[in-house]
Amino acid sequence: MDKRTYYVSVQAESVMEQQSDSAYEFEILASEEDVASLQGMFEALDDLDRESALRSHIPYVQYHDDAENDRYDDQLKAIYRKIHELGTPETKKHIESMGILQ
Repeated sequence: MDKRTYYVSVQAESVMEQQSDSAYEFEILASEEDVASLQGMFEALDDLDRESALRSHIPYVQYHDDAENDRYDDQLKAIYRKIHELGTPETKKHIESMGILQ
């Protein structure tokens, strides 16, 4: 499995081959299968974001009691774990400093 350098933007939910394509937060070393997996995770996050946005119009449900938000948060953490797993040493260090993997 050949691994190449890719650039990831969690904010834009994208994985890019060229560093100059767009702003990015993380650099990873990944196979095509890894990239496809990460892109699928971003698609799932987007779906969960839509679900939680629809639910947000119900004012009496607290964020911490909201299953849709919990699923979104869990998916986002899974994405950060995957980026950490594939990340360069600098990427791993940065994600660890965020405290999101705990």
